[in-house]
Order: sequence, then C-alpha cells, then structure tokens
Amino acid sequence: MAEFTNPERRMLRAMQQRDGLWDLEEVLEACNWDDQAIAVAAGHGLANHGYVKISETSVTDVILGSEGQNALEQGLLESRLWDYIKSNKDASMKDLSANFERHEAGPGIGLLKGLGVKLEGGKFSCENPEDVSKKIAEREEFIRTPTMDNPLLDHFKGRKNLIEIVEAVTRTWKITSSGMQVSDSQLEEVTKIADITPELLQSDEWKNAEFRPYDVSLEASMPRSGRSHPMQALIERIRSIFLEMGFSELVEDYVQTAGWNMDSLFIPQDHPAREMQDTFYLDNPRQIELDKKLLADWKAIHEHGGDTDSTGWGGELDPEISQKGLLRTHTTVNTIQYLAENPEDSCRVFAIDRVFRKESIDKTHLPEFHQIEGIIMEPGANLGMLVTTLKTFYEKMGYPEVRVRPAYFPYTEPSLEVEVKWRGKWLELGGAGIFRPEVTEPLGIKDPVCAWGMGLERLAMLVLGLDDIRQLYISDLEWLRNQPIL
Repeated sequence: MAEFTNPERRMLRAMQQRDGLWDLEEVLEACNWDDQAIAVAAGHGLANHGYVKISETSVTDVILGSEGQNALEQGLLESRLWDYIKSNKDASMKDLSANFERHEAGPGIGLLKGLGVKLEGGKFSCENPEDVSKKIAEREEFIRTPTMDNPLLDHFKGRKNLIEIVEAVTRTWKITSSGMQVSDSQLEEVTKIADITPELLQSDEWKNAEFRPYDVSLEASMPRSGRSHPMQALIERIRSIFLEMGFSELVEDYVQTAGWNMDSLFIPQDHPAREMQDTFYLDNPRQIELDKKLLADWKAIHEHGGDTDSTGWGGELDPEISQKGLLRTHTTVNTIQYLAENPEDSCRVFAIDRVFRKESIDKTHLPEFHQIEGIIMEPGANLGMLVTTLKTFYEKMGYPEVRVRPAYFPYTEPSLEVEVKWRGKWLELGGAGIFRPEVTEPLGIKDPVCAWGMGLERLAMLVLGLDDIRQLYISDLEWLRNQPIL
C-alpha cells in the first residue's frame, strides 16, 4: 500500500468526486489551498503512485520587466525625449541634460539617432519627424500589449529590463481507475511525526500518529555553514605570515594631508599623481594644520635638498598644498609617520589596509582597494635583507619562484619591482626599495629603512585565479560558497 502525504490524501479524495480533467484552479478550490506549489507537489506524488495522470503544456510568452513597467506608466524614454524636442523647437543637448536625468539623456539620444534624429552642433534636426513619431507610437503600442509575434520583439530584447521571455507551464490532472479504488480510510488525514522528541514520548500523542518514513539510502544535503569572505581570509593569512616573521601590525587613519602623503616621500608637488584626477581631495577637512618646522624641512628638501647631498626638485614648495586634506593614496603615509614618531627605535612593522585613488572601475582597477605595506628599520638594513624578506614572504604564500628587477620610485633608491612566477609567466606584484635620505633625514631617522608595498586585490586575483578584480566585491553567493578555504 502506498504511503500518502496529507496533501496527496486531500487531493485524491477531492478528485474521486468527479471523473475528468482537473486544472490548477479547480484543485486549489476543491482542496481549499492558496499555494499552487502544494497542489503541484501532491499531483506529482499521486502520479508516481499511479493514481493520477498529469498532462503538461508549455507556452512561451513575453511580459514587461521592471523598466517596461516604468515605460508603461511614464512613457518610453525616446517618446519622452521626442515630445520635449517637438515642444521646444530650439532645444539643445544642454537643455535636454538639464531637464532629464543624466542616465537618461545619453541613452535617449542614441535611441533617437536610430530613429533618424540628428544632433549637430548641439542642436537637433530631423528630415522626417512624422516617421519618427510613427515608429515611437508602434513601440509604445508594443509596451501596452507585448506579444511574441510582434516584429519589434528583437528590438526590445536588446534593451535592458524592458521585457522578459517566460515559459508558462499549464498542468491538468486526471484520476486513474487505481485512484478511484483507494478507500476512504486510506485518505483520512493524520498527524505525521518527523522528529521523535522526549516530550512526544512522555505523552500519548504518538500512539495514534503516523511516523514519516525515511529512506536512509538517499544522499543527505550538506548544511550551509558560515565562512570568511575570500578577501578577509587572505588578509588573515597574510597577517599571520608577517606576525610569524616577527613583524608588528600598524593600523592608522584614512584621512591624511598631502604633506604626509606626498611631500614627506619626496614626491614633487607637480607630480601627475597629485592631480585631482588621481587623488580624492576633501572638502571637510579642506586643510589640516601641520607643524611649521616640518613644513620648513620639507620645503628645503624639495627646493634645494636641505642638509642632504641632494639638489632637490627645484621650484617652490607651497605649504598650503601640503596641508590639503585627502584620502590616503597608499599606506606608506602611515609607516612614514610611525618612523617620524620613533626615529631611533629599530622596528619591523606591516600594514594591510584600504587606500583610495580616483580610478575608473574596470576589470583591473578600483577606486578603493587594499595595500600591503612593510618596513624594516635597523642598523645594517640593506637591499639583500629586503629581497630575502620578500622571497620568504612569497614562499610562505605558496610562490617559491620570485625575482626582482630595477625600478624607479621617487622615495626609494635603489628601487625594485617584485615578480612571482605563476602559470609559467612572471607577474609584477609590488614595488620595494630603501628610503632616500630626502625622506628619512628631515625626520631624524639615522638607520637605513627597507620598504615595500603591494596590492592585495592583485594578489587575491592570483591566489583565486581571477581575471576580473570586480568579482572580489560582487555579492555572488554561489561563487563565494565554491571558493577554497585559504
């Protein structure tokens, strides 16, 4: 005898009252259900027992998406722009931008150009306005009554979120002779027990209840458990490696001055990286006051080399520029401040923190990212020590093949770039070097300072095998669940 669920009992008992086809609405009404999923599941269960037969038909249809619903209420974008242009004969691109949202004006002009509207010298013109109005009217009619056989279907399929193609499945059920012969006693709904608890055994309820059968041969589903985001896991792994190597962690503020961020590192004030196109300067605080002696020392270093053997950059260093507030563009700004506060104490410190640069988002760039920074300051610190430290770090990360090559940075000399071998290719992962006297001497630092920095996201792409940096910050739960534990 088949084991029924309560929904199967109720559905079969209802279908025994009438032979013939039952559609979904009839089943829902007869069984007093409002959830079609219950009916579908019960129908499949009865079909598996051989008590009903299921007939399914599918129809492909077109419905409006989220943008299509907006267009239905407000009008298509090209229709609204065209109405504005017709009502304002001297309308220019500037007028259009002032009266429509920024994200509408550009795409809207593209749509109108496809209909024959021209934009020359900021002015709109059209040889056949009646034809444009006719085509727009046809598009608006499609939005009101979208159909699969409309020739405009392909046009709207190419526009984001305007329409959706869906497949509608219609089911009907018919009771079989076996289903008609099931007795009423078998179709009485009973309480089914899935979990045996101490409370249940202490009562008498279990005596008249049914126990839900279990098939122990079926594969059990694995529970979803919480885990660290791959980026956070990588940060913890890097942190543990540096701590294991005897380094201390440094955590400081995002908001800094241009003086500490650039002047202290001997980056000239006319360097392209200091332009507003590359750096986030702040309105609040617009200026952060700095020590006048510090400003004087930087001014001397930049203009003529100060008390070092350097000739400086020449020109004049503007103290007002030095005191501009900004979001730090690298974590070196914090390590150099740490050295300035402890100029005579040998140290090995590192930082893993966020930095900000005015970058356009693409597959290799983000305006906000993480940087790994480290310094060694002690008597006798040299380039060999720096290279050995970096090779040790990357070997602990799982990349034993490391090489360095000469490079140039304004604040280190000698300077080098670090490369690791990955999938048979050498990839550059960061820069390093020894701070120049122009950086250390104004701060009272006597010992050599080895420094390096690298992008965490680039390292993450290497570790996780990604070719698009944006994947690291997309809320893709399936991708996150499938990532290895770092």
